Amino acid sequence: MQIRRLYNILFSVCFVLSTPYYFLKMWRRGRWREGFGQRFGRYTSKLKQAITNRDVLWLHAVSVGEVNICTQLIRALEPRLPNLKLVVSTTTSTGMTELKQRLPRHIDKIYYPIDQRSVVERAIRTINPEAVVLIEAEIWPNFLWRLQDKSIPVFLVNARMSEKSYLGYKRFGFLFRPIFASFAGIGVQNEADARRMIELGCRSEAVRIVGNLKFDAAQLHERPLFDVAVLLRQLGVTPGAPVVVGGSTHAGEEAILADLFLRLRARFPELFLILVPRHFERGKEVGEVLERRAIKFVYRTQISTTTAHNPGEVQCLLVNTTGELKYFYEAASVIFVGKSLTADGGQNPIEPGALGKAMVFGPNMQNFKAIAGAFVAGRGAVQVQNAEELEQALARLLSQPEERDDLGRNALKVVRENLGSIERTVAMIVEHLIEFERPERRGMETKHRDRV
Repeated sequence: MQIRRLYNILFSVCFVLSTPYYFLKMWRRGRWREGFGQRFGRYTSKLKQAITNRDVLWLHAVSVGEVNICTQLIRALEPRLPNLKLVVSTTTSTGMTELKQRLPRHIDKIYYPIDQRSVVERAIRTINPEAVVLIEAEIWPNFLWRLQDKSIPVFLVNARMSEKSYLGYKRFGFLFRPIFASFAGIGVQNEADARRMIELGCRSEAVRIVGNLKFDAAQLHERPLFDVAVLLRQLGVTPGAPVVVGGSTHAGEEAILADLFLRLRARFPELFLILVPRHFERGKEVGEVLERRAIKFVYRTQISTTTAHNPGEVQCLLVNTTGELKYFYEAASVIFVGKSLTADGGQNPIEPGALGKAMVFGPNMQNFKAIAGAFVAGRGAVQVQNAEELEQALARLLSQPEERDDLGRNALKVVRENLGSIERTVAMIVEHLIEFERPERRGMETKHRDRV
């Protein structure tokens, strides 16, 4: 109890000190008022009515990347557990936008409560879940302590443990070991993650190697919100013109891509550049980078159905919206995966791989180390060490369509070889839920399985 008391004192202090920063961040992203009270465990009467007398499964997807996984997970879970009411939470406004676009209305979407003891207590008392599924390592002590006190099973899925996170959790083992030990089931991506989770306190019998759910999530097929080919024609891009897409870029990478783009256009006069910053609110900042280099560009939000440009009038499209990256990937000749050259961590390379596209990324793919390694080993991606190598790789791929095609085919092969993790994860959750379920609902699930 002393640990909990100390944590709550420290959390309150940090919360007060960090509030201006996070409020500014929310304000910059917009739509912060929508659902603001939910962050403090205050929910609408409509939600309360929807979950009254229902057995609720609460899933949490932090932001856009986790939402993609959550969507697939729900599609596989619903037929197996038809009597459960699903509630999905997210932390960011961009994640909420994705949830609303991807999930049907009967699935309630809420914001995740801040980890203040009274807030967490109010949220859990209202939702009253039968179980909670956390997508990737989202460890908030008060939330998990309260679930533990109420004997509510918690599942951690698609768990990965970077070296930095591992050392952090290990350093504060006195706080986190009991939390990790309380998980009912943990689906990890590989043996290395499994070992680390057990070392951090997870019960070995609760840990299951299921693979990376992001491979299955990348297979999600849905109707595009717009036709990228039509949009590019509006911008004056001629059919068949080479297109380089910089996806989920971070500060510094847009300048590098802009500089090499200008040099590459000497060899490829019709070359077109699409920049998709990881955080759309950086649009103005990136626009200034392009203006300083006299690159003629338009913002995605400036394009309407009546927009029309002559060939060559626009050289670059700057995407200052969210949730559209995958559509622009489909139009790419070559893709650069961001946060890998001037920042650490990397971004998800599975989506371009699932589209069969030639992709290049930098040396900093720490958050996707095993995935990036699989693509490189399978000759489905090119990894470069610096801006000079990036320019050489792009020039080679733009001039050699056969190599681009080979990279794309190999990348797609890597993705297909790693499918099936969603079903293995669902099996783990359903198996444990039956064990934890009340006897009367356990019988219903058995009947459902018999029918299937």
